[in-house]
Amino acid sequence: MKDRRFGRRAFLATGAAALGGAAALGGRELFTGDGGADGRDRPDRGDIGRATVDFHGERQAGVATPAQAFATFVAFDLLDGVDREALIRWMRVWTDDIERLTRGAPALTDTEPELALLPARLTVTVGFGPGFLAAAGREELRPSWLAPLPEFPIDRLREEFSGGDLVAQVCADDEVTVAHAVRVLTKQARSFARPRWVQRGFRNTPGAVPEGATMRNLMGQLDGTRNLRPGPDDRLIWISDGPEWLRGGTGMVVRRIAMNLDTWDELDRPARELVIGRRLDNGAPLTGRHEHDEPDLEAVDERGLSVIPMFAHIRRARSDNPDERFLRRSYNYDDPPEPGELSNSGLVFVTFQADIEAQFTPIQRRLAELDSLNDWTTPIGSAVFAVPRGCRPGEYLGQPLLEA
Repeated sequence: MKDRRFGRRAFLATGAAALGGAAALGGRELFTGDGGADGRDRPDRGDIGRATVDFHGERQAGVATPAQAFATFVAFDLLDGVDREALIRWMRVWTDDIERLTRGAPALTDTEPELALLPARLTVTVGFGPGFLAAAGREELRPSWLAPLPEFPIDRLREEFSGGDLVAQVCADDEVTVAHAVRVLTKQARSFARPRWVQRGFRNTPGAVPEGATMRNLMGQLDGTRNLRPGPDDRLIWISDGPEWLRGGTGMVVRRIAMNLDTWDELDRPARELVIGRRLDNGAPLTGRHEHDEPDLEAVDERGLSVIPMFAHIRRARSDNPDERFLRRSYNYDDPPEPGELSNSGLVFVTFQADIEAQFTPIQRRLAELDSLNDWTTPIGSAVFAVPRGCRPGEYLGQPLLEA
């Protein structure tokens, strides 16, 4: 069967077209920043600030929790000499802090207690790296997948976005809430660990898009259409066997994907859709009409060419094995450009799965081999963590591991 083979240069030959529009603001709106000087046109969104997510439970919050608007990921390296007893003290302190902050109460040593009063669905998800288990003297309880991912030919990994002995994923619908929680946790960790890397990300503001809508990344595509569903797909998200500390936990992958938006801008819309294998407006496969339609990977056009190219992202990301899937919980980033560059944007690509080796790695290998999207995206960071099960009232995070 004939097929299209695509690279960035080939797409440039199709030309680039862009249409722009502008909307004028009335003078009063321009200066007041709202639809009316008295604010009557603005909805009361105080419910967002007051909303909470339970901290205690068999599973940690922040995995199956509907994604919040803002996230900060902080990885830590343990200080020399930190042992199991020190880790127990650290996790006891953090557990108390997180429980308080997530219900809208200040931490015990909070120096800015007013910043803790709006939890805005705050969640803090803690994951352990290989170094954490080594320091705890519990390496025999380490799952085989808790190790750096294999090297992929498309990777250009940087130390400042990779590795770590422990990670805290801090999410909320208010950026001030996230910043305050990160500050509290980082201060409390300074006797045990130092920050290794920090990554910040964002999604749409609550209410800006319909609840449950697939997020868009900064390339304009719907990102995560074929996501796992908490509940029906729990067996692929949560660990149900093995050591007690992991039963009810999950495996976490954090990949930082840099996007070359400047060269992506040079593609016209049809070329972009061929790269992805989906329509940009509603995410439908090129052989369908709606976002969640099953793609017809055998369909050909009148010339005998595959409607969805062999190198399209949608094709490379799919598998005949229904277990090769994971729960995506990613966030966009848009940082200040490097000198001489126009943009510094991409995706903090975060996945949760019961078995990283069986579910994540095979898909990543296929994408690294042939995915056309690789011409515009580059993995520059990578880290793997084990998220322990949640804790009940009176317990602390990681207790079944540290007291095994």
